[in-house]
Amino acid sequence: MPSWRLKNAADVAARHKYTFYKPGADVIAQIRPGENVKLIFLFDSSDPAAPEAERMWVVVDSIDGTGGFTGRLDNTPRWIADLKPGDPVEFQEEHIISTEHDSADNIVNRYLLRCYVTQRVLRDGSPVGYLYREDRDNDRDSGWRLFAGDEGPEYMDDPDNVAFVSLGAVLNRDDSFLALLESPVGSAFARDPQTGQFRPVSR
Repeated sequence: MPSWRLKNAADVAARHKYTFYKPGADVIAQIRPGENVKLIFLFDSSDPAAPEAERMWVVVDSIDGTGGFTGRLDNTPRWIADLKPGDPVEFQEEHIISTEHDSADNIVNRYLLRCYVTQRVLRDGSPVGYLYREDRDNDRDSGWRLFAGDEGPEYMDDPDNVAFVSLGAVLNRDDSFLALLESPVGSAFARDPQTGQFRPVSR
C-alpha cells in the first residue's frame, strides 16, 4: 500500500468556499491530455517537521468522461518517499485544485483583502451584527471593521479580542453581509434584530 492518498478538495471547498480555491465544473471540462493539474497528496510521517500534505502537479494522460483521470507525477516529492516523478497517478475531478485554465478572478482572490474582526464573530461564531468601512491602514487592508454588536468597551480594550484576517475567513463563518462589501469608505450597517436584515446607520 502506498504511504500517500489524495485529498478530496471538493469537501474542503464546500466548507471553506471563500478561502479554498477549487476549479468549477466548467474549468474541469476544459482539461485535455498533456496538460498539468495540481493535486493534494496526503501522507503520514513521524517527522514533527513534516507537513500534512504535498501539493504537486500531475500531467494528464487520459480522461474517461465520467470524472476519472490518469496521469504521471510532474514534481519531485520532498517528503513522500514512495513517489517519484513519472509515477502513475489515478484521480477524480474532486481531487483537482488547480488547472492551466484557472482565472485570477475567482471567489477566493476576491476576498483576500483583510479586515479587523472581533473574536465574538471569528472564534465564538456570533453572526456579524455591525460593520463599517474606513480608510485602509495598508495595502492588505479592505477597511472593513466587523463586530457581533454586543462587544463592550472592556472587551474592545483587549487586543487579543480582535483579529486581522482575510474577509474570506469571516465569510466562511457568516456571509450574510456579502452584498455590502462593495460599499464605499464611510459606510456603516447594523443588523435589524427584528428582520435580521442590515440597514444603513451613522457611525
